[in-house]
Amino acid sequence: MPAEETAPAAPATPATPDTAQVLHTHRDGDVTVLELHRPERRNALDLALCRALHDAAAGAVEDGARVLVITGHGTAFCAGADLGGVYGEEFLEALYGMLHGLTRLPVPVIAAVNGPAIGAGTQLAIASDLRVADETARFAVPTPRNGMAVDAWTMRMLAHLAGGGVARRLMVAADTLTRDEALQHGLVDRTGTLEDALAWAHEIAALAPLSLAHNKAVLSAMVDTAHDAATQASFDACWASEDVREAAAARAEKRTPVFRGR
Repeated sequence: MPAEETAPAAPATPATPDTAQVLHTHRDGDVTVLELHRPERRNALDLALCRALHDAAAGAVEDGARVLVITGHGTAFCAGADLGGVYGEEFLEALYGMLHGLTRLPVPVIAAVNGPAIGAGTQLAIASDLRVADETARFAVPTPRNGMAVDAWTMRMLAHLAGGGVARRLMVAADTLTRDEALQHGLVDRTGTLEDALAWAHEIAALAPLSLAHNKAVLSAMVDTAHDAATQASFDACWASEDVREAAAARAEKRTPVFRGR
């Protein structure tokens, strides 16, 4: 079963693995690298990895890191939200707590996108301040294919970075952007590998930290708006719908889902 935004047939709460098993970190001078390490699930985000990434990012800043670089182990950056193990409010709180937490850190975060960044993988990339992508990178948020939903911040950030047309391609047509398309529209800032991202991170780490913190805070505040009641209600309705369960059942049964809008 693919790890791209997959949902289980019923809730489950597995044992939480050791953080070191799902996230590898190392310090390189003033830069800390956070490497998603679930290659068997193409680095899909589960409850443990969301919590580990949130805690490690905050801890790296407390330890004096001036720039963070997030990347994935192997051939995928992040294949989405792995809902095969954890499903429901606890996971959503951990996912969005981690994503929004990255935007509120006082240091720049660079995503070194090495391969597919699907669903929550695209969210992780846009929660970073800058994106360096290799030639295998691609971006998609395929919620119309699985009956799920992302928060309003995600769509506002996509439109802010890449324009309303691209945001509609991803969110309404469930389209996929290649690396070159993402670069053309501003979703990717530079092409390159993890080494290129690290080189850029070291350049940024030499800049004035207080100026960077101020600039990031102002830019993040431009799209960090609270949900209104209607938006929150539609988000909740998607996650509680029969359609989201139908998508999971269809994937398990290897058939095309039939959505009924309820």
